[in-house]
Amino acid sequence: MIARGQAVREAERRFAAAGIDSARLDAVLLVAHAAGLTADTVRADPAKPLPPDAEGRLMTLLRKRAVDRMPVSRLVGQREFRGLPFDLSAATLDPRPDSETLVEAVLRHTSVRTAPLSVFDLGVGTGCLLLSILSELPGATGAGSDIDPAAVETARANAASLGLSARVRLAGGDGFAGFDGPFDWVVCNPPYIPTGDIDELEPEVRVHDPRVALDGGPDGLDVIRRFAPAIAARLAVEGKTAVEFGAGQASAVRDIFAEAGLDCLETVSDLAGRPRVIVAQPRRNSVGAARTALL
Repeated sequence: MIARGQAVREAERRFAAAGIDSARLDAVLLVAHAAGLTADTVRADPAKPLPPDAEGRLMTLLRKRAVDRMPVSRLVGQREFRGLPFDLSAATLDPRPDSETLVEAVLRHTSVRTAPLSVFDLGVGTGCLLLSILSELPGATGAGSDIDPAAVETARANAASLGLSARVRLAGGDGFAGFDGPFDWVVCNPPYIPTGDIDELEPEVRVHDPRVALDGGPDGLDVIRRFAPAIAARLAVEGKTAVEFGAGQASAVRDIFAEAGLDCLETVSDLAGRPRVIVAQPRRNSVGAARTALL
């Protein structure tokens, strides 16, 4: 039988040889997952042997991580986002820490956190944005859509596991999918990678995230252009929107929003200091026109 520490060292060696930067952390997490233990337990007693049935599972996990470059979160089936556990599926993006910037922006621009607000998530995926917001706004209700029905089912399962099902309505479909609003918040992490850049992404993203959730068209802004007028039309008079975007897109996104009648309140940077999220609200003299267009 192999000891926990020995298993971690072997996994780390394989991952480092594959060029994986987080080799040590990934090794600990996957050894723990294979053995049905916590990472802290593996670290605490490295001399203790793995259970006999864990070695086969571990070998499979090592191959998938080192050779197939499947992310650890997909191998364990779950990602933590703002301290909450979210199950993943092949239909959903793997939530990333930079997207927490959007949730923080919403909370910062919400003056009364107990207010009965309505929140809509365009392209709900795992539900990480919508459900994280609802978990911190106890008076809020949420709705969301996704073009992939399997993603909607994943979000529903996450809502149930977090005890938020009663406050959420989800539907398959594009855009607002029959939800008329008005909404106090519309949030969105749209596809924003330029088509020509996708092949240059790390294999963890390029191979294992759904392409439809990555590909934003030639300049990465196709979906944002299409959604901006619909967002403006469905926001309440005092409503706001928070939308994530990619590197170098901040100025273009502000222009797209301005054309749709949305005025930028703040451009928020992510953990690396890159502009990542725009917060905007309807231009006062454009609200009536947007409502007419909606009808």
